[in-house]
Amino acid sequence: MAQDTVPNAEIESPRRRSGLLRDQVQLVKRKDSDRYEIAPIQDPLSFEKGFFVVVRACQLLAQKNEGMVLVGVAGPSGAGKTVFTEKILNFMPSVAIINMDNYNDATRIIDGNFDDPRLTDYDTLLENIRGLKAGSPVQIPIYDFKSSSRIGYRTLEVPSSRIVIIEGIYALSGKLRPLLDLRVSVTGGVHFDLVKRVLRDIQRAGQEPEEIIHQISETVYPMYKAFIEPDLQTAHIKIINKFNPFSGFQNPTYILKSTRPVTVDQIKAVLSEDYRETTEETYDIYLLPPGEDPEACQSYLRMRNRDGKYNLMFEEWVTDSPFIISPRITFEVSVRLLGGLMALGYTIASILKRSSHVFSNDKICVKTDWLEQLNRKYVQVQGRDRLYVKYVAEELGLDGSYVPRTYIEQIQLEKLINDVMALPDDLKTKLSIDDDLVSSPKEALSRASADRRMKFLNR
Repeated sequence: MAQDTVPNAEIESPRRRSGLLRDQVQLVKRKDSDRYEIAPIQDPLSFEKGFFVVVRACQLLAQKNEGMVLVGVAGPSGAGKTVFTEKILNFMPSVAIINMDNYNDATRIIDGNFDDPRLTDYDTLLENIRGLKAGSPVQIPIYDFKSSSRIGYRTLEVPSSRIVIIEGIYALSGKLRPLLDLRVSVTGGVHFDLVKRVLRDIQRAGQEPEEIIHQISETVYPMYKAFIEPDLQTAHIKIINKFNPFSGFQNPTYILKSTRPVTVDQIKAVLSEDYRETTEETYDIYLLPPGEDPEACQSYLRMRNRDGKYNLMFEEWVTDSPFIISPRITFEVSVRLLGGLMALGYTIASILKRSSHVFSNDKICVKTDWLEQLNRKYVQVQGRDRLYVKYVAEELGLDGSYVPRTYIEQIQLEKLINDVMALPDDLKTKLSIDDDLVSSPKEALSRASADRRMKFLNR
């Protein structure tokens, strides 16, 4: 085996102590053969700790077992499987990686379901595994996501480390499990997995965001619950990837907010002559990710209704007092997408109605917002240039009065999270809400969320 060793970061003392990562990896003999495998580690590990443990397990298995060591890394779409295996490859360049996506057989696609387990060409995959175990180079298929077709083959040599990692959503399936010496699961959470899957598929397959989310709610998530999640329970090592996809966003918006009164003349005096002046009415529908506490959540999914158009906003707020910093990506969608998100477990936590008077130019945006739910007016100064935002806010006389909270945080603070304003008519239609059957908008939303969830689970 190649002389790769686990970094010193895991070794706190020359003495072996319980609690060290290396001591969590124990070999046990398999019941069905003379080979060894890893005794299952009961507690989930973080991404970094899981990396060290998997590297250690690979080393021990290669030392103890003859022939090729096969490792399966599985998990839902967007969980970070590929990043995890690439991290192992960077540390142990003598291992071989087989990505199961390349074994997709486009001729087997039914109703556009790319996550159907029947799509995998197991005959070719198992033939490649047998070839590597026999010590022969193999021809690995190459799959193109944009054309949804196999476009060729590449040669995979027998790795000098004798370690082959098979990575894919079905890498722990019943057809592969008997061959694996080590089984690893990588999971994240529905919310961040959704964001990462959307960003990945836009880049990789050129799909539209709404198409991606519809596909996730209609096929990806049902396939995960039915076929992938049960396989993950068999993993020797379970890894929770808490990577936040928002942390890599560039060019965030800087926001300074205040309740101090500002006149229209003051705003016009601060802006250059080429400003644009508009008024707008906005409904912000805040969707609570599955399992999140509505009074503490920092990463709501927001669907915005303005002028009859809907936008889905992936964002996470960071406060660097007095600034609110908002990394954000926004996609135009249709209201029908809301049903798919509710099927994934999102619930409508609040709807915030806002009437705004907006003044903007290419550098800055100043708006006065009247919020019915909070029964007060705010002024916001927004822009990409932090120093210029600060300058404009000071020119408006806002210094010393800043409110370093988003509107949803203010609602959480004032315990108004259950206080929902009237619903837009098209939203009522989409959710099949009958005003005569419910006593409040909040009750209507709760009932609609539950109905969507039950329809999904009963499918």
